[in-house]
Amino acid sequence: MPDSSLPAALPKVTDRLSATTTNHSAFWQNANLYFDRVYQTMGLDTTWRTVLASPKRVLTVSCPIRMDDGHIKVFTGYRCQHNNALGPFKGGIRFDSAVNTDEVMALAMIQTWKNALVGLPYGGAKGGIVCEPKKLSLAEKERLTRRYTAELLPIIGPQQDIPAPDAGTDAQVMAWFLDTYSMMVGYQALGVVTGKPVAIGGSVGREEATGRGVMNILRKFLATQNKTLADVRVAVQGFGNVGFHAARLLAERGATIVAVSERAGGIYDEGGIDVDAAGRYYRENGTLTDFPGTDALTNEELLTCDCDVLVPAAMENTLTAEVAPHVRARVVVEGANGPTTPDADEILRDNGVTVLPDILANAGGVTVSYFEWVQGLESFFWDGKRVQDELQKVMEKSFDAVNAKADEADCDYRTAAYTIAIGRVTEACRLKGLFP
Repeated sequence: MPDSSLPAALPKVTDRLSATTTNHSAFWQNANLYFDRVYQTMGLDTTWRTVLASPKRVLTVSCPIRMDDGHIKVFTGYRCQHNNALGPFKGGIRFDSAVNTDEVMALAMIQTWKNALVGLPYGGAKGGIVCEPKKLSLAEKERLTRRYTAELLPIIGPQQDIPAPDAGTDAQVMAWFLDTYSMMVGYQALGVVTGKPVAIGGSVGREEATGRGVMNILRKFLATQNKTLADVRVAVQGFGNVGFHAARLLAERGATIVAVSERAGGIYDEGGIDVDAAGRYYRENGTLTDFPGTDALTNEELLTCDCDVLVPAAMENTLTAEVAPHVRARVVVEGANGPTTPDADEILRDNGVTVLPDILANAGGVTVSYFEWVQGLESFFWDGKRVQDELQKVMEKSFDAVNAKADEADCDYRTAAYTIAIGRVTEACRLKGLFP
């Protein structure tokens, strides 16, 4: 078990602000701070520091489509490709009103470290369209997806950049993506996206993969404390694809789920929530409000509720310096990308809270995406048991590496995870060199 204190050589957040420019969003600065605070302690060649902190390419595209009422509306889309030293770019596509350049750049950087940490032959990328998907009809969403795909055509492909679902997108969106790309290149390219429906080349187990990875990592960590999932009470912020499956799988293995939430708020029951029943209620009503037999709470209250394990599985920057001092959980498992700000991370560490970082804890999704990509390229598909078994192997092997590094360096898990990931990407860059 690593010591909760930070190595003396690791500078505080306020000492690292020079590593980023202040004209970027807090999320982009946070992603850079997490990278920079580790890189400058690793004794690596400073030549590569700026290269690794800079995205290789950021594409902004205009996506005009005809809406159902006949008028034309122009949407803005992005795709950031951060680093491909280890292989093709890989990362999700999100449809959300908050999508912007800084967000996709930050998420692409995080994806680079995540892919490297779990040993996938990928670089990091991220993309999205500025929209409110729930306000789009199915036909409008299809037209928008197809137009966006066409705009990205020059920079994506099975050996170039492989998108996947993220917030606001799903298997259906990936099916449109696949069909559009395939029609434009003239052949069926199963490897161009992952997260597709199983009927057209997707992998069984992909939908629950990120949540299953969260469960695998928490279970492996608890074993180092001589505990099992049956010993912990868990609160999960976010009840989408990641949060629901994480809560469901944890409950199936004995954990007591005391709180869950979606965007509008959440529910709490110290005796334990029936996750499957809550899931059905949410799908039928679009909210968890008034779910029978529970007490209502806000998303902010969930973060500080009475529990042993907190799983922030919603969006970035939810655990802030204002919230962190009041977190009662002793373990935080980052199901979302970048849910904890650097200031909050330091507060949690000083308070003895163990944080299992996003680049480790939520890597299950991209890992099964890799399995899907491999299956598509080989046209040979696995059954559910093999997918689950292979995912567990990858997640547990990655945890063991991070745990060993944390013990060796006497540091927290985030520092250990970033040290491993950055080291792998830096070595690949060094070996390949610069062209020309």
